[in-house]
Amino acid sequence: MNILRFLTPKSQVVYLYSDFTLRQAMEKMEYHRYTAVPVINRSGEYVDILTEGDVLWSLKNTCNFDLRVAEQTPLSEVHRHSHKDPIGAGSDIEDLMSLAINQNFVPVIDDTNVFIGIVTRKDIMQYCFSKLNETK
Repeated sequence: MNILRFLTPKSQVVYLYSDFTLRQAMEKMEYHRYTAVPVINRSGEYVDILTEGDVLWSLKNTCNFDLRVAEQTPLSEVHRHSHKDPIGAGSDIEDLMSLAINQNFVPVIDDTNVFIGIVTRKDIMQYCFSKLNETK
């Protein structure tokens, strides 16, 4: 099965640029009320995912809880607790599901590492639920 049927396209996804400051990232995450957001560079290539935990520990360990310091801290200096691998657009559903078990969404990239969107665990679960109901 083609995983692109589950894709939420980049145009509908909140993401951060890798050259944002920690404060810009915090404000965008707060505004949208997200706990994790994909990070891309200005060429559109996937970099990683930034989580609330990454922000919190960076504020504590790097910025000494000072938002003025966070205004000067680039996301490239924010330590990520763990790297979240993206999935290629041509991947199969089994690969997608194995990643979605441990994260709320899976970033999707094309063959040139350009971020094209996400697949949410919710969409996968809704699909599986509908298939279960069809078999009843």
